[in-house]
Formats: sequence, C-alpha cells, structure tokens
Amino acid sequence: MEYYNAQELLSFLEENLKENILGIRLESRKAGIKQEEFHNIWLEVKREKFRDTVKLLMSLQYPHIAIISGHDTGETIELVYLFSLFYGEKFKEISINIKVRLERKNPAIESITDLIPGAQTTEREIKEMLGVEFIGLPDMRNIFLPYDFPKNVFPFRKDQKGLDELVPKES
Repeated sequence: MEYYNAQELLSFLEENLKENILGIRLESRKAGIKQEEFHNIWLEVKREKFRDTVKLLMSLQYPHIAIISGHDTGETIELVYLFSLFYGEKFKEISINIKVRLERKNPAIESITDLIPGAQTTEREIKEMLGVEFIGLPDMRNIFLPYDFPKNVFPFRKDQKGLDELVPKES
C-alpha cells in the first residue's frame, strides 16, 4: 500500500476533485511527549459529488468512518463525515473531514452504506435527529428514539417545537 503524507493527500484531492471542491484546508498539530505531528484535512464538496469523493478515498485505502456530525444552520443542514485514512498506522493516519450542505426543506443524500457498511449507525442517527433522507439506507428503523416517536419530529432541528409534550412529566 502506498502512503501519502498530509500535503501529498491534499494535492491528490485538489487534483482529482478540482471544481467540485467548495473549500479545503490542512490543519496540523503536534501532541504527546515526542511531539508527533497529526493532520486533519477539512474538505467541503458539492453534494452531488460526495459519493465520488468517498470512492476516491477508497482508491487509496479503505477509509475508516468515525461518525457523521450534523448541524442545522437555519438555512441548510450541514453534514460532516469524519474519516481516517491509514487508520491504525502509527504516525501515518490522516483525518479527513468532508462537509456537505443539504437543502433544509428537503435534506437528502445517497447513503454510503453500500460502500462503507459501518456508516449505517451514524446515518440512522442523523436521519432520526435531523430528518435527513439517506437514499438507499437499508435499515430505516430508529436507533435512539422510540419506535413510536412521531415521524416528522426531529429533535436537532432549530425550529423544532413541541418536544416538551413528548417527555413524560414527573408525578
């Protein structure tokens, strides 16, 4: 397997994604007694090119997914997929955080569970908490909220009202 350092990986992404990049930056920091350097690449891509971006990472090495972070900005739903390349390789691991913006009125994106099955848990969480539709997600059941939770109530949405009525009152 060929390893890329952080700057080489950044150049590889810029070269292969070109106009599909909406923003990219490299952050490096030192940590620990030996002051080893750790790298994070922050990448924002067009929604319609997100799966191609994941496949591009897969062409280098199977990426490890940690979680998908979701945020309601009031105008869009932002998802940040946190991946690692060269996961478990001491001092070679590079974190890649890929941001995608979805339309707030109809937030939808293709599931990546067919590419990375481990994404299923975090896609299900984002589905139930923010109302994002993951097209092709094989298991649509709630993972954290009760099975009988109202279908159009999304607790992490900024404008969500009525959550207090769903919580049982103490007697």
